[in-house]
Amino acid sequence: MSSAAGLLLGSGLILNWLIRHGHRSELGIHFSGIGLGIAFGAIAVELMKQHFDWREQWLVLTLIGALILIPAWAWLPPPDKTKFTRTGQAMIDAPPSPKFLRLLIAAYFCAGAGYVVSATFIVAIVDQLPGLEGQGSWTFFVLGLAAAPACILWDLVARKIGDINALLAAFVLQTVGILLPVIDSSPTMAIMGAVLFGGTFIGIVSLVLTMAGRYYPTRPAKMMGKMTISYGVAQIVTPAITGILAESSGSYSDGLYLAAAMMAAGSVLIVRLKSLERSETAV
Repeated sequence: MSSAAGLLLGSGLILNWLIRHGHRSELGIHFSGIGLGIAFGAIAVELMKQHFDWREQWLVLTLIGALILIPAWAWLPPPDKTKFTRTGQAMIDAPPSPKFLRLLIAAYFCAGAGYVVSATFIVAIVDQLPGLEGQGSWTFFVLGLAAAPACILWDLVARKIGDINALLAAFVLQTVGILLPVIDSSPTMAIMGAVLFGGTFIGIVSLVLTMAGRYYPTRPAKMMGKMTISYGVAQIVTPAITGILAESSGSYSDGLYLAAAMMAAGSVLIVRLKSLERSETAV
């Protein structure tokens, strides 16, 4: 609950500030911090595991997080409730149609399901691979390194081909990344899968929340909250199902297939979203 609230409030304040000050309404740089945090966490665990047990590591990481909070809090732009930019231009909310919103929420639910399986179990999956026993946390490091610049790159892609097309490309690439360790259980495929997964999952979050914030420039977190509820429900339900499948089969393959199927379903929804956007624009 606290991480979701922090994500929404922080993203909303930053997007609102960008719009008010005439900057591009893009959150790629903001979300790249998540990738850097993942990479940092993986390195920290590797450095600490010889000296501290998991409880002590947890406390050390909590202390580091509390220290990082100080500059983050200081740099966070304060809330601004006025409905005008700094140049005096009116900020007008232009919410999407109810059908468009339902499709986007459903697609984002699929993204949450696809994300959480790999994010939750990727360390255990890699640890099961011959020759990579105990190296799963380094996969998390690779994932984080791929995620940090990818968010910025997805903003550039969206500028060129549009938000919906960029989302569709990210969904397809993430589906491939999820399936690679299942298709071929070699270390190379595991690393490639981590790179593709890391390079897309935060990009999807960034693109979707940026879109949501643009519809409500005066209150960016309004629609972001609805989207995050959908994403969060998927993150609760899918790992439980994956755990049951893994316990019965002895591997995570079925869970990865489930995640890939959800991402494929999400891709279909994005295609429908693109068609709906085109028809609504024409009208």
